[in-house]
Amino acid sequence: MAQVSFPFKKTNKAIFKKPASVLTHDIIYWKKLGLPVLVKEFGAIDYLDFSPVEPYYFAATCSVRVQVYDPVTKVVAKNISKFVEAAYGGCFRADGRLLVAGSEEAAVKLFDVQSKNVLRVFTGHTGPVHRTFFTKDQLKIISYSDDKSVGLWDISTEERIANFNEHTDYIRAGAASPISPDIILSGSYDHTVKLYDCRSNETIMTVNHGSPVESTLFLPSGGIFISAGGTEIKVWDIFNGGKLLSNISQHHKTVTTLRLASNNSRLMSASLDRHVKIYDVSTFKVVHNIDFPNAILSMAISEHDDILTVGMIDGIISIRKREEPVRQSEKRKNLLKFIPDHTSQTKADTVEVANEVKINKKQKLPDCDVLIRKMQFSKALTVVLRPYISVKYPEKTTAVIQELLRREVLRVAIENLEEKFIGLLLKFLISKLGETRFTRTIVDATNVFIDIFEGKINMFSPENLYLYKCLFKRVESEIKVCKSIAELEGAINLIMAGAQVSNTDVYELNDTIAPSTKAQKDIVIDV
Repeated sequence: MAQVSFPFKKTNKAIFKKPASVLTHDIIYWKKLGLPVLVKEFGAIDYLDFSPVEPYYFAATCSVRVQVYDPVTKVVAKNISKFVEAAYGGCFRADGRLLVAGSEEAAVKLFDVQSKNVLRVFTGHTGPVHRTFFTKDQLKIISYSDDKSVGLWDISTEERIANFNEHTDYIRAGAASPISPDIILSGSYDHTVKLYDCRSNETIMTVNHGSPVESTLFLPSGGIFISAGGTEIKVWDIFNGGKLLSNISQHHKTVTTLRLASNNSRLMSASLDRHVKIYDVSTFKVVHNIDFPNAILSMAISEHDDILTVGMIDGIISIRKREEPVRQSEKRKNLLKFIPDHTSQTKADTVEVANEVKINKKQKLPDCDVLIRKMQFSKALTVVLRPYISVKYPEKTTAVIQELLRREVLRVAIENLEEKFIGLLLKFLISKLGETRFTRTIVDATNVFIDIFEGKINMFSPENLYLYKCLFKRVESEIKVCKSIAELEGAINLIMAGAQVSNTDVYELNDTIAPSTKAQKDIVIDV
């Protein structure tokens, strides 16, 4: 009879892999922001703002000064320190030549960026001024104060043109309309956002955000504005009477800053939960998330999304600069490396390539599968216990252990391990025992290991003996966790059973009380 050969079944490593996240264009695009450079300032970073013109300096308002940084060198280019008390909300004008900032002194100051001189001081507020902006025509300044008022100031005359006292709490957010110099927005800790017309000095719209408002902005059309406060971001339609278009709740702590990016097609939000989230403006769905080491108070992004700066509560500024795009000449050079030179290819080269193709047609097995096929089980285990694989690709190590368990040869493989690899196996079992995707296989492997060495622990080196004791402690802690979960499950089942009984009692009570009501309904139906 002819011998029938069956193909060797390869070890299934995919079963233990983490579910892969979908790689989108947004993820690729935002991951090109390089590694962060951290700069330490004295005091929390209240506000960040980029100059709209090259070289795109950014202003960081903190403590009693506004620091103007060069984003390329990450050093201070200008230091504006004409404040007696804390400075707030330093903001550039559209030409990048002027900068306005509020202060704890209840004054609004206008600076020439080049000379750092104070050009104007606007006084009239009775409380600290936390936010200041230029209007669309760049000829006026808007200020938002803790005295519950919004001020509109003329730069040339240094006089207050309009004053709005509609809020009942601190005003810490606002925005200037992108289409009209006479429409302004304010957000307050009284939970409301108000829209004003400076021509008539009237409030033309009020919406309730539901939490103290920390940040507001207009979309470029000017017909929609966005407010952030608490853990929510809300989108409002001006032309539809302040209708709520969307309610975004992706953060679990207070949202502190809103910004637009990618030519106004992306919305960015920063929060005290240490995350910056990026949304598609058309759907308001999250397309990317960036983590930071501490609570975020402020955020700004430069033109063309080249530089992202984030200011944290501990005075750290994180600066991420986009990687330089590859030049066309370099692309061509890299492409030429992969174009074969057919003129220099000899007949011997052709034969070698043909032989290589023939070899590739045969099924090549990974090292561990080759060793398992040859029944060299200990060697197969040592291959996947090496730190490079067991740390970086633990799913491969677990898959081989599972295959050895399935073949009932794990005992043989472990018994023939050298002392060094016994230590590596112990470390792997300790580190992966609590990981859900590996738990069942690791528990089975641990049982086999303990069965083998329970009476031979005196043969272990001091290091392996210590690891063996650590494994026992880890097993005990996992047993305690399982007991706690079982107790919790029992308590929940008891509560659910009690709830079902009480509902049954209510229904029975309704059935005993309701006959007259049913009769009345029948009478009504008959009539």
